Amino acid sequence: MKRSSPLSDESVLVDQLLKRDDKAFQWLYEHYSAALYGVLLKIVREEEQAQDLLQDVFVKIWNNLSSYDTQKGRLFTWMLNIARNTAIDSIRSGKAMSRPASAQTISTDDEGTYTVDRQYSVAPENTDFIGLKDVVDKLRPDRKQLIDLVYFNGYTHEEAAEELSLPLGTVKTRIRSALQELKQLFNR
Repeated sequence: MKRSSPLSDESVLVDQLLKRDDKAFQWLYEHYSAALYGVLLKIVREEEQAQDLLQDVFVKIWNNLSSYDTQKGRLFTWMLNIARNTAIDSIRSGKAMSRPASAQTISTDDEGTYTVDRQYSVAPENTDFIGLKDVVDKLRPDRKQLIDLVYFNGYTHEEAAEELSLPLGTVKTRIRSALQELKQLFNR
């Protein structure tokens, strides 16, 4: 979509996202994924990890849109905080390969928006696959069940393992496999 799209107006975009409009979410992904990926990569410093985290970030954005408050700041700032916190949580849990980059990698301009290195582009080849639930439904049943529990119902890996009476290592392996499969589905 072009920059003159009605979705370029933040209030219209937020309204459409709250209505669960897939085209609005596609527009959001197309226009913000590169910036959020840049932030993630600056923090975790590993491309594959940043790509995985980017998927996590957009799932969190989709699932938590109702908690966004226009009175507290801009949509991009809210999404940036989700990306930053996701990357930091990943590092703290030992999932990232390196330490976070310094805070100097992100700067603000006079309007309070963020300027991020946009050299990394992660726009999918076919953005029709942005309907997350539809794509997740294509997974094998055991993987789909775990993705539903962890990403759509907010379970931790430990809680999902307990719920399904599976070893924690099995849960983590299946989730990782599911995320890799989802990545392939998104790139079609």
